[in-house]
Amino acid sequence: MTKASNITNKQGERLDISFHRGDKLESIVVLGHGVTGDKDRPLLLAVAEGLSKRGWPCMRVSFSGNGDSEGRFEDSTISKEVDDLRTVLKTIPQEKRIAYIGHSMGGAVGVLTASSGLHIQSLISLAGMTHTAEFVSREFGEVKPDEGCMWDEEDCPLSQTFVDDLNRIENTLDTASRVRQPWLLIHGTADDVVPLKDSQDAFASANSSKELLEIPDAGHVFGEDSYPQIVEAIHVWLESSFG
Repeated sequence: MTKASNITNKQGERLDISFHRGDKLESIVVLGHGVTGDKDRPLLLAVAEGLSKRGWPCMRVSFSGNGDSEGRFEDSTISKEVDDLRTVLKTIPQEKRIAYIGHSMGGAVGVLTASSGLHIQSLISLAGMTHTAEFVSREFGEVKPDEGCMWDEEDCPLSQTFVDDLNRIENTLDTASRVRQPWLLIHGTADDVVPLKDSQDAFASANSSKELLEIPDAGHVFGEDSYPQIVEAIHVWLESSFG
């Protein structure tokens, strides 16, 4: 595994990225995290390592304001992370086939990015967020923006910018209907942060080649016991969608 730190977003903020080698040199898998997360969360690390062992080169990205990437956490929104992802995708040679794996809010980032063009050729959502306004109301409705924090984590202040962005988007259902890429959705049935219904609704709206894998009793970040199933499902999906 190697790290690179020379990619900057349009605000000039350096993005922290880690690479995993693979022998399928014609392809690359980009992984994005969820709210309050970063590229080093156990789920993303396990998926990247598992796919790398199966030959898929991977790059894990911490969006600006998260992890060791530059920028303020308070400025982190879905819209800004879409811009971050587009910046990353532009650095990848055009001849490579790109798959994007997004967890939680990173799933919404993937849907919005994939629907706007074909830089991404295969889309995978892990517990992907669909109903953004419902999420921010459900999880942070009693927290005062610009004063309180997300889930009482002092390093994760809840900003009005974040709240306004998720409310403006409201949901990604219309966007999901415009995704043309093959799309794999994976969700735990016991997810109490982003309900399984988010993936079910996205799946129902999608018009592309699609598959929904529900993992019994898995929560929002899944768990070590489910990692092998997730990695294998993604590997099979990539083999199928990339040919």
